[in-house]
Amino acid sequence: MKRREVITLLGGAAAVWPLAARAQQPEKMRRIGFLRAAGPNEKDFNAFRSGLRALGYIEGENIVIEQRYAAGAYHLVGELAADLVRLNMDVIVVDGPAAAKPAKAATADIPIVFALATDPVADDLVTSMARPGANLTGLTLSVGYQLAGKRVELLKDIKPDLARLAVLKNPD
Repeated sequence: MKRREVITLLGGAAAVWPLAARAQQPEKMRRIGFLRAAGPNEKDFNAFRSGLRALGYIEGENIVIEQRYAAGAYHLVGELAADLVRLNMDVIVVDGPAAAKPAKAATADIPIVFALATDPVADDLVTSMARPGANLTGLTLSVGYQLAGKRVELLKDIKPDLARLAVLKNPD
């Protein structure tokens, strides 16, 4: 075997060896913090578990879920969020602004996902809808007027000859 072939063989083995060693190691157990300002809701939590399971995340096998509930005692939410941060979660899932704000105050490093926020910009959770920034992201049903232009644009894409548009809103 020529010198160049030996060097190539050893170099290739050296590059592949760490990958093979990593492939044999067990998958890291991911840690999810689940924080609600309200009390436990088994129906919602079971839906959360089911969604994770559909993605291949199974509690006790490759994920651990730490649940914290303030049960309406809003003054405790910050302490519960800090507890999840101390436990070094990989991600913290919150139910809305009442839990998202204290979680945001507790960490700038751990990703926080809010399940529902009416207006995350007005609630000071994210900088903007286009570029949330920081470590928060999530779902919203309503974002005030920020997406109104985009919605009209989508309507015009669907119906190019759109000439009139009416908007009905319940102020309550």
